[in-house]
Amino acid sequence: MASVILQRSRKKRLEQGHPWIYNNEIERVEGEPVPGDLVEVLNHKGRYLATGYYNPASQITVRIVSYKSLERMDKAFFVERFRSCLKHRDRFLGEADAYRLVYGEADFLPGLIVDRFADVLVVQILTLGMDRCRESIVEALIEVMQPKGIYERSDVPIRELEGLEQTKGVLYGECPRHVTVTENGLLIQVDIEEGQKTGYFFDQRENRAATEPLMTGWGKRSGISLQEVEQDGQKQLLPVNANGKVVTFPYWDGATVLECFSHTGSFTLHACKYGAKKVTCLDISAHAIESAKTNVELNGFQDRVEFVVADAFEYLRSQVKGLEERSARAASGETKVDTSKPLTAGGGRTWDVVILDPPAFAKTKSAVKGAIRGYKDINLHGMKLVNEGGYLVTASCSYHMRPDLFLETIQEAAMDAGKVLRLIEWRAAGKDHPQILGVDEGHYLKFAIFEVRSKSLI
Repeated sequence: MASVILQRSRKKRLEQGHPWIYNNEIERVEGEPVPGDLVEVLNHKGRYLATGYYNPASQITVRIVSYKSLERMDKAFFVERFRSCLKHRDRFLGEADAYRLVYGEADFLPGLIVDRFADVLVVQILTLGMDRCRESIVEALIEVMQPKGIYERSDVPIRELEGLEQTKGVLYGECPRHVTVTENGLLIQVDIEEGQKTGYFFDQRENRAATEPLMTGWGKRSGISLQEVEQDGQKQLLPVNANGKVVTFPYWDGATVLECFSHTGSFTLHACKYGAKKVTCLDISAHAIESAKTNVELNGFQDRVEFVVADAFEYLRSQVKGLEERSARAASGETKVDTSKPLTAGGGRTWDVVILDPPAFAKTKSAVKGAIRGYKDINLHGMKLVNEGGYLVTASCSYHMRPDLFLETIQEAAMDAGKVLRLIEWRAAGKDHPQILGVDEGHYLKFAIFEVRSKSLI
């Protein structure tokens, strides 16, 4: 087996658990490895450190798969790794039938993603080393998981950095385009062929469940309270409004919610499950909104959800503009309002809970400045639309947007908005997305819940 000898002056990232060897860390290569071959990685003194697969065409020249001698990545190798992956998910996710089964580097299988959607697996092969093992990967998945079908979604540009073409299609068995799975007791239909990435984002599972306490406790603000009322000769504790009338709407105590960048409407579904009164589900993609509509109907929530196809940045700005215009009119003290001058389109609506779960704004280090502007913009306008004492739920999946920078950006937005934010919850990706200490790239997801208060009212 060929060997890659590392430079003496390099940082000891490999010894700290990082599985990537960059081109500029290599002193020399001994032997003639073919791209995709396994190579032994040695330090400058010739001491063995690890085994990984080799691709000189990539900036990440070696990706580590083992810290002990390994001759080949064959079916037996993948069976052992997949069983370990399944054991972890069974322990932490219990009876779940949908989750990320293989999470690349964090499962010691760099360049490979496998998502489980009930009886169908979706595979994403990102690197040359893994691509050469395609047949063994499929055979091992069949043995360990016994799926009805395996579908490939390697239609991502990152493959081109490895000298590979984008590809997708059936690898095994029967793969229906739409698969219905369960998450936190909710039915979700996933489009494995045309949905984003592999069709669904599992990393926010626990975070979506964390919104439960936000969705009820709002009735009193509307003048509704539980009172003892006599009905049919019996005294019952029922919700009564300020006019003394019994409220029959079952979600009278629920929050009004705005979900931006909704994709398949996953936060919308959880909001409804946990008792929200009304949810506005927004995405720029008509296809995404159609998926969200299907999921809302699957769960019987259609009476409480409105759908909006719009750019989230423009929608938030238009609502804030309408809100400010309406406030200015009220503050003017005019007894007569010129109704010939309409309010800004959008009408200045507000919500008890605003949820912002955008796609990655910074996919490269050079994009961070632009990402800061984007995150500040949506959070600034989002928190302005939160009713006093309500909640801003906000996330970033940009690795280059480090946690401290993300919080700093939100704080600057709060200062500009005249708001004080109380951090209620701070979370990362779920248990099917474990993180290896020392691999910062795996610490990509930031999720926060803030209570929003106005400085002028404290």
